[in-house]
Amino acid sequence: MGELILLRHGETEWSRARRHTGRTDVPLTPAGEAAAVALAPALAALPIRAAFASPAQRAERTTRLAGLTATTDPDLQEWDYGGYEGRTTPDIRAQRPGWYLWRDGIIPGDQAHPGETIAEVGARADAVLARVRPLLADGDVVLVSHGHLLRVLTARWLRLEPAGGRLFRLDTGTLCTLGTEHGEPVIARWNLPAGDR
Repeated sequence: MGELILLRHGETEWSRARRHTGRTDVPLTPAGEAAAVALAPALAALPIRAAFASPAQRAERTTRLAGLTATTDPDLQEWDYGGYEGRTTPDIRAQRPGWYLWRDGIIPGDQAHPGETIAEVGARADAVLARVRPLLADGDVVLVSHGHLLRVLTARWLRLEPAGGRLFRLDTGTLCTLGTEHGEPVIARWNLPAGDR
């Protein structure tokens, strides 16, 4: 049985500024590109059966720089933050005191950013897991995606509600591994920077 390898894309200007970056297509910074390149040696040593990536350029570029060839999967896109797209948590809390994404969700945005509920993000994560689980019989599968989506996907792997993703901090340019122990889903490694596999 293979493992599910999760890569969060490298740093962008927006991730560095802690702006909610859902569907806005921003590029990697030079530091983000370097982090992606640094993941390549660890990935080269794995029995990778398949790789899938979000269609966002930050995920696609991370995939290529990490030495992978991946199939694009729209379900790996980041949470659509709707009217909170591009805003920081302190900025949102100035208008909505105490706001917490995992509990309070988002407000609708424009046509390009209509927004999603956490249940909708969870349904997309479930769809990805349903497609990749059969592939794990033949080796590892890599998913290159975004912070909140991968956190929700991890919660679903562990049979938690989507909001359980709040428990898993995930930095840019890192590698995580989901697997099983005695037939039960587990986190094997979490939030590892390049070179720490």
